[in-house]
Amino acid sequence: MGSCAAVRALRAVVWVAALYPVLFRARPVEALAANWGTRALHPLPGDVTVRLLRDNGFDKAKLFEADPAALRALGHTGIQVMVGLPNELLASVAGSVGAAEQWVLQNVSSYISKYGVDIRSVAVGNEPFLKSYKGKFEAATLPAVQNLQAALVKAGLGRQVHVTVPLNADVYESLDGRPSAGDFRPDIQGLMVNLVRFLLDNGGFLTINIYPFLSLYADANFPVEYAYFPAPGSPPSQASVQDGNVLYTNVFDANYDTLIAALDKHGLGAITVVVGEIGWPTDGDKNANAANAQRFNQGLFDRINAGKGTPRRSQMPDVYVFALLDEDAKSIEPGNFERHWGVFNYDGTPKYGLRLANGRSIVPARGVRYLSRQWCVLRPEASPSDPALAGAVSYACQYADCTSLGAGSSCGNLDVRSNISYAFNQYFQSANQQKNACAFNNLSIITTTDPSQGTCRFEIMIDTGRHDLTVASAAAAMTVATALLLLPLLSLVI
Repeated sequence: MGSCAAVRALRAVVWVAALYPVLFRARPVEALAANWGTRALHPLPGDVTVRLLRDNGFDKAKLFEADPAALRALGHTGIQVMVGLPNELLASVAGSVGAAEQWVLQNVSSYISKYGVDIRSVAVGNEPFLKSYKGKFEAATLPAVQNLQAALVKAGLGRQVHVTVPLNADVYESLDGRPSAGDFRPDIQGLMVNLVRFLLDNGGFLTINIYPFLSLYADANFPVEYAYFPAPGSPPSQASVQDGNVLYTNVFDANYDTLIAALDKHGLGAITVVVGEIGWPTDGDKNANAANAQRFNQGLFDRINAGKGTPRRSQMPDVYVFALLDEDAKSIEPGNFERHWGVFNYDGTPKYGLRLANGRSIVPARGVRYLSRQWCVLRPEASPSDPALAGAVSYACQYADCTSLGAGSSCGNLDVRSNISYAFNQYFQSANQQKNACAFNNLSIITTTDPSQGTCRFEIMIDTGRHDLTVASAAAAMTVATALLLLPLLSLVI
């Protein structure tokens, strides 16, 4: 998830029907599904993450790419896996059945046969029809789906592994705001019909991402209550939408059913529709906090556990919660909140309480190893008005995650000294607490006293020394390592 394109697309469509829809087949009440993103400098080790999933009743996991460490960890666990083929590979897979066969061999067949990974589906691309992509991936998507399907059949996996395409809700619209008036976007209507028809004819399914949070982010006048699931017995909000005899009381139901209406209009109502992403971030924006996230996700989990669907489809679909963990190396182009979607913190500790099936509470990750209990902070005798500090803080935040320092965020109320210390510590931790990573022109010092205060948590990173880094995290770690080599030159540029 998470491109600025998605936010722009959100602004362009009627808010009742343009946020982000969702669905799938009915599931056991204790079964949950989650997106496992791996864009982290110090990722939670795969074995620990898998145990976290299982301890909390998640039986399905969605990966955005064929991450080797995550896939190996998922082997022989009983967790069903959806693995993603990134947009960047659509053209090559669309242009050659051989390329599709090679991708399936390397990223599906080998993990099933060698590691016992229960791969059940391949997500071809990620929101490839976004308006803001200006058609970049439209021509390649259906051919890529067709070639992937052929490659799976040739590999003997045609019945076990199904093909899907995760889509943004801007692929459909309702001109008058009623879900029953839903239809596909005119410029891609033919493409959507052909794509869904192929998926339906070949045992695939459709995947839709839904983000009520983004409606608040994109529209200051959006009725807040409509973003949440109403509490049982509570009166509907004034933003509720009347559609014939049906009253829609929340964004999820309205968006979901707008898509179903579009499918029905074209004789495609038999397709299974999965909710690929839905959640609420906890930091990086005034609307992103633990209280709001708890309210939204508890309502979502209650719906999943109850199996309660929408007016047009009575059974709750498969819903992949976005996300399992925070990712401090993700792009923040869409907004600072992008790194804070996790139900759990980066280290697998719960951000807030959630009731699961039968009243069980979520539990933290077990077996996490941390770096030493030490932090890098502004030296006590250093003056916050030192002219070198602005450049030092900017440098630190260029290579580490400082998104919690923004207005309305968890560390947005720090005083100047603490603000500087937070930036220094983020860099220090990202660099594995190497001593020279706390050497900002003699303005910083290492301390063993925890500087956390209020809602602001000064992190200590996970010790990944004895674990394999993912490809993404290894690349990010290399960026920080490169920055460390430049650190002695800092005094020359600030």
